[in-house]
Amino acid sequence: MAALAAQMAQDGLLLAVIADEDTITGFLLAGVGNIDTRKKSNYLAVDSKTSVRTIEASFKEFTMRDDIAVIMISQNVANLIRPAIEHHIKPIPAVLEIPSKDAPYDPNQDSLLKRVRIIFGSS
Repeated sequence: MAALAAQMAQDGLLLAVIADEDTITGFLLAGVGNIDTRKKSNYLAVDSKTSVRTIEASFKEFTMRDDIAVIMISQNVANLIRPAIEHHIKPIPAVLEIPSKDAPYDPNQDSLLKRVRIIFGSS
């Protein structure tokens, strides 16, 4: 695992974000944003007009890209595409659910935390 982390750091892998506009803005101000030569970004700002199909397509695109190491997704957005998130079982990119300004974080819905509980045998 340490070798994998070292390789990711050497390759300069990205963090992808799927969240509300304010959260995206915060990550962009922190320097996380990237647009590659194909005009593909590593973020999706979700609002009330964003379709579930668009969110799921972006999530699947991020999981297929070899330059993304972590996908951070607001938990309320993750709930909209829960089957796609639970279907993703590869360790890279890791999927981390984060709280949003509109909804509190619920650890019982977090797919990564559920997997950890299964591995360690606690409920």
